[in-house]
Amino acid sequence: MSTALITGASSGIGAIYARRLAARGHDLVLVARATDRLNALASELCDAHGISVEVITADLTDSIQLDSVLKRLRSAPVIDILVNNAGAALVGDFASAEPDKMQTLLRLNVIAPTLLASAVIDNMLARGNGSIINIASVLALLPEYSHGIYAATKAYVLTLSQSLAAEVSAKGVYVQAVLPAATRTEIYERAGGDISKVPDVMEVEALVDAALVGFDRRELVTIPPVPEVAAWEAFEQARSVLASGFSNSEPAERYRSSV
Repeated sequence: MSTALITGASSGIGAIYARRLAARGHDLVLVARATDRLNALASELCDAHGISVEVITADLTDSIQLDSVLKRLRSAPVIDILVNNAGAALVGDFASAEPDKMQTLLRLNVIAPTLLASAVIDNMLARGNGSIINIASVLALLPEYSHGIYAATKAYVLTLSQSLAAEVSAKGVYVQAVLPAATRTEIYERAGGDISKVPDVMEVEALVDAALVGFDRRELVTIPPVPEVAAWEAFEQARSVLASGFSNSEPAERYRSSV
């Protein structure tokens, strides 16, 4: 029986991942700030599926509390699946954002998932198997649709996933980036937004179920709301065409004159 560690597991996407992975027979390590919610979920899943559930209360923006999760990722029982789900948003423009709030968002959305993946990867590579699921956002591909730094943090998560996959997939470690669009979670309320004003919101159960289909298919990038995979394939092809010019040693002709 394998073990999955899920961050942000007390509600929303993380809680549904916990329920779905428990139903598949995985033991769980649940990480979040809300101890009462975690304990209630752990009790529910133990009773329903007969699995082992460990709870770690931690605020991943706090380096000491983050360290407790990093230590767990490096210890036994080994973690077979890491779900890097914990994240937050920040409402407002870049120019008006408070620096301390931007730092907190960067610690949660960028630094934490990076260090968590780093902590688990050595054991996975040594065993030649393991999976890392990183929850990004479609805004990673559409930064102009989002003010402030949220889209930039999710673009980092996507890029990290792609880069890490290129490094470790041939060594038996699977990396998946999941890019939700608008999904009915508490992230809007916590950021001071109003989800009732957001159109075409996907339910969280549908999002996670679709993401797990992508997981079973071993997709590198899973975008649940996109109807045709050909759209993503065309995007990747366009990226490849663009990259073909990167090796030129001289500037393109259009940059050789200011006229």
